[in-house]
Amino acid sequence: MADIAIIGKVGSAGLQRVEQVRQQIEAVNPGAQLLLADSKVELEPGENLRGKRVLVVEDGPTLTHGEMPFGAGVVAAREHGAAQIVDPRPTACGSIRETYQRYPHLQRVLPAMGYSAGQVADLEETIAGADCDLVLLATPIDLRRLIRIDKPSLRIRYSYHDHGEPTLAQVLKARLAPLESGAG
Repeated sequence: MADIAIIGKVGSAGLQRVEQVRQQIEAVNPGAQLLLADSKVELEPGENLRGKRVLVVEDGPTLTHGEMPFGAGVVAAREHGAAQIVDPRPTACGSIRETYQRYPHLQRVLPAMGYSAGQVADLEETIAGADCDLVLLATPIDLRRLIRIDKPSLRIRYSYHDHGEPTLAQVLKARLAPLESGAG
């Protein structure tokens, strides 16, 4: 079992959900030290989102298998004043179109579903057809390394932030101290 359990996104989850997760962790692993954390959205330097019509490309498995209606890209668009999140469904092609049929809860996000040649080509074509001012790339990898995007684009990521004390660094330092001194 884990020595440390981190409950993430506590700033957006709400107290009741955080407490529910805390109880589940304690039931399964009562000896784990519990830490609270937030996942904050960060934009790479570049374009300003305010007033822009943005196309949001999100991590496909998070949206489909995770059953999430949106991810970091939509959060960033809302937090930074985008005027509109562009609906990618009218320009969806191939495997992207099939994904929308299979997962009807997906509305105004473009799922990056995989990295096969066909999936990458479908994603590139769908982005190229979308009428937007800016493309937000909220995927684990920088899609600009795989596809050509002829529109301004920004990468969106989550970053870890401690939510109170003890912090993750404090806990890890305390747990590693005996190893560093040769006592463990």
